Amino acid sequence: MKLPSATVAASLVCLIIAPVFAAQTTPSAAPAATVPVPATKRVTCLATTQNLKGQDRRDQLQLCMAQARVDCLKQAIDQKIVGEARKDFVKTCAGSSDGTAQQ
Repeated sequence: MKLPSATVAASLVCLIIAPVFAAQTTPSAAPAATVPVPATKRVTCLATTQNLKGQDRRDQLQLCMAQARVDCLKQAIDQKIVGEARKDFVKTCAGSSDGTAQQ
């Protein structure tokens, strides 16, 4: 069963944005030691594609990660991060691999 691409795109956007809103509404009274680490966008992409198989999974994961990188780049631009710091920020934000440079 194929879902319309607009439905898939809307679902991905909701899954990417939902953790951001959830993180903003957490109570600030929680002790620092018990604050959970927010999931990276890569983890979100992996979760959204777990029910797919083969090439469909690879394609959707690649699209999701590309969108995550674009979103992180927009965030870096808004925060006026430049140079090597921008590159590191985008990798960390998107959760690309382990955060190390791949050349």
